[in-house]
Amino acid sequence: MTASFQPAAHSAAQSLTADQVRQQLSSMLRTLGPVPETETLPLLEALDRILAEDVLCPVNVPPHDNSAMDGYAFHGQELALAAPELRLRVVGTALAGKPWQGRLQAGDCVKIMTGAVMPAGLDTVVPHEQVQAVGDEHIRFATGRMGAGDNRRLRGEDLRQGAVALVRGQRLTPAALGLLASLGLVQVTVRRRLRVAYFSTGDEILSPGSDAREGAIYDSNRFSLQGLLRRMGADVLDLGVVADEPAALEERLREASALADVILTSGGISAGEADHTRAMLQRLGPVQFWRIAMRPGRPLAAGLLQPRAPAVLTEKNAAGAYAASAASSANQSQSLVTSHPAVLLGLPGNPVAAMVSFLMFVRPALLQLMGSSETAPVPLQVAAAEPLSKRPGRTEYQRGIVELGADGRATVRTTGPQGSGVLSSMVAANAIIVLHEAQADVQPGDMVSVIPLTGLI
Repeated sequence: MTASFQPAAHSAAQSLTADQVRQQLSSMLRTLGPVPETETLPLLEALDRILAEDVLCPVNVPPHDNSAMDGYAFHGQELALAAPELRLRVVGTALAGKPWQGRLQAGDCVKIMTGAVMPAGLDTVVPHEQVQAVGDEHIRFATGRMGAGDNRRLRGEDLRQGAVALVRGQRLTPAALGLLASLGLVQVTVRRRLRVAYFSTGDEILSPGSDAREGAIYDSNRFSLQGLLRRMGADVLDLGVVADEPAALEERLREASALADVILTSGGISAGEADHTRAMLQRLGPVQFWRIAMRPGRPLAAGLLQPRAPAVLTEKNAAGAYAASAASSANQSQSLVTSHPAVLLGLPGNPVAAMVSFLMFVRPALLQLMGSSETAPVPLQVAAAEPLSKRPGRTEYQRGIVELGADGRATVRTTGPQGSGVLSSMVAANAIIVLHEAQADVQPGDMVSVIPLTGLI
């Protein structure tokens, strides 16, 4: 990540569409590039990491022609010499890992197991269930269902030596790890984890375990957002809760900018008079404050903070019940102090608005910084099971439940009340209903876009 970061200017009063915000974020982060540091890990430790470089095949996969099933290997030209039935002499057995070596004559075949090397000169396999034994040494089978080359896997059929097996930026899924293992590789080079510092803001925010008080609420965002970050594979630094005090906010922001690639906050970015985060950020670096034509959520802050000399978080200056944990994480991060600007992303404070804004804007931004080639989930078109109220002029993200009816047709209904503070709606949902900017009210049976939440939360 380089130090060049010049966000485009937008008026604080300007209202942007959701697509415009995604485009602006992508453009801003493109100048930074992905985290440059890499590490080489054993395959089993690399699950879900982002591949740092293309992987070229050192070998052919499979390394030899082999049988695709249990049966009898023979020369396919024999089929043209016999109809409707072919009779062959069995001269040996080829096992997986134990190739058969021997002499072959016209009319000979070799009993072969799945995965076994095809004997030289043989190119076709007849499945054992299609064969009848004739005495101890011969078999016969109908030729009408066979063609030369059937049931043979060719050398390099999956991957050719020298070809690109996996492309830089891919997430290493279980299937990808298996593919690497099939190449005989024992380790892989991945990008280091993106370091994200998180804190919540607000005098009204309590850490779970604290005594309740009138007018205060327990901090759900710190847990839901950090859960989303960890699901993505980020290295999360928990900075707890920061009160609405300018000095405390500035100290926490400076600590975070020295230790993390990204600073994620929730709350304190609207126009309220106690929202010191907004004013503080504009003093510390080039920060934009966007109003987004969307529901739930509307404010979003994005910008850059230049790192200062790092300070070790201690139990005294880290807020909330997780102060000791934050201090420990910060101490461990001292050897990884950043020298590049830290990206600041500020989310609204309402729990559902924070989660939806994360999924729609922050997640794609973090994937870009991680060097991931992962693309946005493809929306599905599903019939609405109920009327959906929608005002044109903004994008709405309603929490939905997709179900299959008795006729096998998928429909979607909302989880119920759609307020930005109804966190239970995110728990009940298995999809987000995306009602686009120009859409109005939706009637039952109308097709709507849905984004499945499986794998996202």
